[in-house]
Amino acid sequence: MELKKTPKADLENKRMLFTEIGLIVTLLIVFFAFEWKSYETQISTLESTTTIVTEEEIIPITTEEPPPPPEAPKQPVLSDFIDIVDDDVTIEEDILINTEDDNSLGVDIKDYVEEAVVEEVIEEEIPFAIVEEKPLFNGGDPQQAFTKWVYDNLEYPEIAKENGVQGRVYITFLVDVDGKVKDVKVLRGVDSTLDKAAVEVISRSPKWTPGKQRNKPVKVRYQFPIVFQLR
Repeated sequence: MELKKTPKADLENKRMLFTEIGLIVTLLIVFFAFEWKSYETQISTLESTTTIVTEEEIIPITTEEPPPPPEAPKQPVLSDFIDIVDDDVTIEEDILINTEDDNSLGVDIKDYVEEAVVEEVIEEEIPFAIVEEKPLFNGGDPQQAFTKWVYDNLEYPEIAKENGVQGRVYITFLVDVDGKVKDVKVLRGVDSTLDKAAVEVISRSPKWTPGKQRNKPVKVRYQFPIVFQLR
């Protein structure tokens, strides 16, 4: 059996209308969605703020009083009363002056004696290498003059010759401020017999011309080698 619909019952004719109505409703929903505003609720709190009031110190105004004026000098009071004093002093008119010499009033006059000038002496020892004016032996250079004198007066010990002992003995001595040779010592020896002979010959040395430092005589320490050699 074939079904038949009336044209009024056919909804295909109203399809376009329903579609348009659906689009309009959709657009309105979207529009209201964009236009919708949400407001955040803000809680306002009243904070209590305490302010500290600082009291200002009131400084009193002081005025410095000026010093009192100096006192005016007192004026001398003149008196009209004049006191007349009787002149009862007697003056001796005869005054005798003794013009003769009095030994008790004399002044002793002593002869002027010039004090002797004492030359200042430097007590410290100064090495021969650094002294300003070096000591001299017989007016000449000690390296030559004193060396010649030592070897002219040196005696080689016989026992040292027999035993074949030889070598170099280093002697140190002091040329004093008066030129005398003192404090003779063996600085480095070889044998007791050679050391003794070296000390004896240096101790017999004649006087030197003393060295000087700042133009004053000084003690000068001198070192001297003596060579003992068998021939």
